[in-house]
Amino acid sequence: MGKQHEAIGIKQTIRLEWLHKTANLILAGMDAQAIRRELHAYLAERKGSGSECERGETSRTQVVNMLMKIWVSPDAGLSAFRNRALAFLEEQPSMALAVHWGMISAVYPFWFNVARQTGRLLALQDQVTQTQIINRMKEQYGDRQTVSRYARYAIRSFVAWGALKDSEAKGCYEKAAPVSIAEPNLAILMIESALLATPEAKSAMELFVNNPAFFPFQLPVMTGDFVSQRSDRIDVVRYGLDNELLKLKGN
Repeated sequence: MGKQHEAIGIKQTIRLEWLHKTANLILAGMDAQAIRRELHAYLAERKGSGSECERGETSRTQVVNMLMKIWVSPDAGLSAFRNRALAFLEEQPSMALAVHWGMISAVYPFWFNVARQTGRLLALQDQVTQTQIINRMKEQYGDRQTVSRYARYAIRSFVAWGALKDSEAKGCYEKAAPVSIAEPNLAILMIESALLATPEAKSAMELFVNNPAFFPFQLPVMTGDFVSQRSDRIDVVRYGLDNELLKLKGN
């Protein structure tokens, strides 16, 4: 694992509208310094719970740093992906949920992994508990307090984004109705985000189309050939009789 895949990073609940605000500031042509100032002003009285009350400077700076890293100044290896995601967001703002999900997964694979464990559990049962998800995350990242705390922030973000619903029992969640992704290029963008979130940057094709990390979405059925023909970033490798492996070019 590289640094990006070892880092946890989700240090507070992140609301979808904050990411949308950040992306729109870039699309409006603002520079990084101006965006940072605007986000500080915007978040001064907004909390992750959705309530409007004064937020402390340390807490606000933490959120601003996360938003800047996701959209404004991602790691160098993610800049081209960010540009494609931004272009898609500008063309089809109605698909913002999927674009932001892909972007945050690529920048913070911890989010992707919490989503993957959540999706796996929801494939087996109608409801999932916070404890079940956190226990699976500890198996992957180690039994650290930060893993429990940051996984809770990711889960609460899923609820805030409408991907999960609170059930009657506290700390227990249900899956929301999935969002259908009809646009193949958006589905391919999401597959690329999964490759970026995976340390090996490769996986079997069928594991991407039905990836549990994309539990809030319904991706279209595609072949590896179809993906590689439409993307200059993804290669397809055949193995066995009819199995396809997707991998990022250069990996």
